[in-house]
Amino acid sequence: MKIISKNKKAFHDYEILEKIEVGLVLKGDEVKSLRAGHVNMTGAFATVHNGELYMINCHVTPYDKAYIKNEDDAKRSRKLLLHKRELNRLIGDISCKGITLIPLCLYFNNKSKIKLELGVCKHRNAAGKKQVLKERDINRETSREMRGYKS
Repeated sequence: MKIISKNKKAFHDYEILEKIEVGLVLKGDEVKSLRAGHVNMTGAFATVHNGELYMINCHVTPYDKAYIKNEDDAKRSRKLLLHKRELNRLIGDISCKGITLIPLCLYFNNKSKIKLELGVCKHRNAAGKKQVLKERDINRETSREMRGYKS
């Protein structure tokens, strides 16, 4: 599994309740651009439209050697592929207040197919973010103390 891009801001801003692997519908030059790592997922999210799941606001830079370059295609909405049963379950999840679908990671799987890790997330408030940082600092300090302590 080769990671193309991670949405690091999503891990900070959201509490991830569940992770799902989905496929993407892409054009040929977009695949070439993704192989080069030209993608920005900050601010991206997924939504249901006409019974299908779409990723919105993900910027894939047009491939520089493409025959036809269209700057409008950089931020187009891309269809996500998953089973109907999973889609129905996700529709039920996002109908709850405060639950959103956020792309977490874009990667090549073992068969060289581009996959997207989609997170069912709940937004953290400022106090929740501070609590996570405090817990991380405490864990770091205890691990330092344990390393120095030998009986």
